[in-house]
Amino acid sequence: MKYWIGKLVICLFFLYNWLLGTNYAVASQLANIDVPELPGLTAWENIASADNIFGESRKEDWRRFREIVKVTEKLEGLFTVYRHPEDGRIYLELTPEQLNKNYLATVTLESGLGESGIYSGLPLSDFLFYFRRVNNNLHFVVRNVKFRTEPGEPEQRSLARSFSDSVLYALEIDTIDPRSKNILINLDNLLMQDFPGLTPLLKYSLQADYRLDPSKSYFDAVNSFPENLEIDSIYGFSSSEGANLVTLPDSRALSLKVHYSFSQLRENNGYIPRIADDRVGYFITAFQDFSGDRTQKPFVRYINRWHLEPADPDAPLSPPKEPIVFWIENAVPLEYRDAIREGVLMWNKAFAKAGFKNAIEVRQMPDDADWQPADMRYNTIRWFNSLDAGFAKGPMRVNPFTGEILDADIIVDAGMVRSIQQEYRALMDANASKNPCGDIGEHSVLLSETLRERLRSLSEVEVSGGEVRQIGEGKNSLLLPSSEICFGKDSLDQAAMGALALSLLQNNTPSSEAMKEYVHQYLRSVIAHEVGHTLGLRHNFHGSTMLAPQELNNTEITQTKGLAGSVMDYLPVNIAPQGEQQGDYFPGVVGPYDEWAIEYGYKRSPQAALDSMMPEAEKSFLEQIALASPQPELSYATDEDIWDINPLANLWDMSSDVLVYSQWQMDNARVMWERLDQRYLPKGESYSNLRVLFNRVLRYYFRNATLVSQYIGGQSFRRVHAGDDTSWAFVPVSLDKQRQALTKLQEYAFAEDAFSFSPQLLNQLAPSRWQHWGNPVPNDRLDYPIHDRIFRFQSRILRSLLNSDRLNRLQDIELKTPPGEALSIPELFDTLQKGIWTEILTPQNPKPISSIRRSLQREHLNILLEMMLQHTDAAEDGRTLAWYELRQLQTAIDSQIKQFGENLDISTIAHLELSRDRITKAFNAQLLSN
Repeated sequence: MKYWIGKLVICLFFLYNWLLGTNYAVASQLANIDVPELPGLTAWENIASADNIFGESRKEDWRRFREIVKVTEKLEGLFTVYRHPEDGRIYLELTPEQLNKNYLATVTLESGLGESGIYSGLPLSDFLFYFRRVNNNLHFVVRNVKFRTEPGEPEQRSLARSFSDSVLYALEIDTIDPRSKNILINLDNLLMQDFPGLTPLLKYSLQADYRLDPSKSYFDAVNSFPENLEIDSIYGFSSSEGANLVTLPDSRALSLKVHYSFSQLRENNGYIPRIADDRVGYFITAFQDFSGDRTQKPFVRYINRWHLEPADPDAPLSPPKEPIVFWIENAVPLEYRDAIREGVLMWNKAFAKAGFKNAIEVRQMPDDADWQPADMRYNTIRWFNSLDAGFAKGPMRVNPFTGEILDADIIVDAGMVRSIQQEYRALMDANASKNPCGDIGEHSVLLSETLRERLRSLSEVEVSGGEVRQIGEGKNSLLLPSSEICFGKDSLDQAAMGALALSLLQNNTPSSEAMKEYVHQYLRSVIAHEVGHTLGLRHNFHGSTMLAPQELNNTEITQTKGLAGSVMDYLPVNIAPQGEQQGDYFPGVVGPYDEWAIEYGYKRSPQAALDSMMPEAEKSFLEQIALASPQPELSYATDEDIWDINPLANLWDMSSDVLVYSQWQMDNARVMWERLDQRYLPKGESYSNLRVLFNRVLRYYFRNATLVSQYIGGQSFRRVHAGDDTSWAFVPVSLDKQRQALTKLQEYAFAEDAFSFSPQLLNQLAPSRWQHWGNPVPNDRLDYPIHDRIFRFQSRILRSLLNSDRLNRLQDIELKTPPGEALSIPELFDTLQKGIWTEILTPQNPKPISSIRRSLQREHLNILLEMMLQHTDAAEDGRTLAWYELRQLQTAIDSQIKQFGENLDISTIAHLELSRDRITKAFNAQLLSN
């Protein structure tokens, strides 16, 4: 009887498996037959073995599959995962339908080191991938999405053999279910092989060789959901020598947690890609289309944006079907959550102009949340701590086929606000302990040792650009665009300058409430900027030019229209000039450009109701929006537009007249120096704090002087199209403005009396003498190198004024303007030489040349000699004019020495005679070379 029952079961199984491809357990259940199990074997194994239905290899596959499944914990979801409870091994099961299917991988650094670029929450990579079976291997393949064509066209046949996908790993298949054909692979072979490329990242950031140690690496939390698989991996790294790290107890070993999200790519969800326009600043998804009708313009560019649909398409203002939801991580301190919430919700004003009511929502992550911030299902605002980061970052994950934003996570370093709070607490302590006999308002502003070290590590003038740096090579390389790392140490300097201005310029200690409001404004603006990135917007470094200088502190304007045209600029702290009431320090509302950009990206097209709508159908609708770009308040310039050509497209500038604004700030800096000189430190306080403050004000001063220098040879650049309501793409800075800039530079950067500090102040600028982790004693001079600091600043400005790029632009501009309306190279050379060598070229009452002026004159002489002797790539006119100016200078020095030599001090005579001798030898060398 059992024999015939077994035969019946076998027949039913094969019939059902042939029809539906299901497994034996389902077939048995449908047949309502109880198959007895013998010890150690399933019923099916008993039957199959007895009747020798399978070959030996297939029986072994089945036995191996069943052994793994029986002793592991099963997690079902997008992918079925089996986890061994004892050794932690994880197996991934793939059905035949899941092969060759696109999935999205996002990789996030969940735990970091807190220094040297290794920070928690940092996004590492995201890409499209698929699994492909090749014999007994499973390939993990990154999809090439750069080249496409219309399905069914002949070009489609050539693309696969013309451009390659990237096979990152070939994984040995552990076993295959012979009935369902499901594949099992051991995830150790994929995710425990430095899948995220941490080894080259550590080598680049830490300058040390760290190797992945398998014995210290393991899987942590694993969760499988219907649309995504979430895995945490802990990676242990070892180095025989370690790195110069202070945050680790022993730098020879470290551990990093990486979070993986493998998710199903959203397809056929009604999302319509939107065509990009270079007049509106969006991150884009670009690919080459080789379809037959795209021979003239092979690139297709879609903006990156969220999928927002109105709940009521016919209403002028409708809530979305699904809002964009940001979660505030439960690690964010309570006192900062309101500012973060306001910074996010600022954007609803812009979305209202695009027809959406409350498009963005903010929710608080519960303390007992059962999900992690890196989970693909949640957009989070994360808080991390570091020793040296000082930045915020707002990356997003995008469907590489359509540009649809799928996920976004903002990370903010706690140090960006902690430093201001520490400074204020120290300020209050100093104020409370000061000598009661001193003048009212005298106090010291103190800094944490960590921030002090940060500021010491800054270069004298920091410049940001649109560079991209690559870490590592091949499959483990990382591309980190600077446009994704926002603010950084420059932002810390700006925030600290504002906190300093609260006391030094107002000449009293700010109240606790005033300082809280200041921090609130700062953090709110940082979050608003980062949220803008996660909505798809790029930087707009032209946004700061919307208001005239006189409007910056009028809160009736700034709290309605905005402090700037765009919060996507790098905006400095708005410090009012002397004698003017202080307004908003940072923006509290998004600007007109932000509203316009959101309208372009998210306003619903009238054609959107058509089911068959294609991106090209929106062209005329979008063009009508983009035509507004020539309006001044909608000006746009991003990372690649700020290379010293447009004086209004800068980082950390403000107002439509930077000449006025920068002069105000340099005047403010001079007042701060005076008050630092007048004040004294409380009893027992280190003078090193005064040195930090002096350095900060000096940097602030020269940053603004650098902004003035960019007017020379400057041209405004607009991303206009033919037919736009504007004149030209390039408009040179007026001759009058350039002459004003040269006058300001002479007065504030090069003049003999530009820098005047009392001996008392300079003798109080002592360095910190604490030496321990996080606060090493610098190896440079113990006393303050005032000559060196001033010379570095002056040299950088002077060399930038006379570099070949600027001279070539000046030469070109002469052809782009009517005669007499351009600043000529001869005028630039002559103005600089007369200002720098005033004591020689226009002597009144001959007097000694100061040491600061002698250094500046030597540097000017060096530049001219390098030009004349062709040690630089200056234009031929530049070399000729250098020769001419040197000849004039040689004659003037001769005359000065002959006429007034006896009345000059030895340092001045030696300086002049050496300068004359160098010029003479240079002329002789030029004659010999010719």
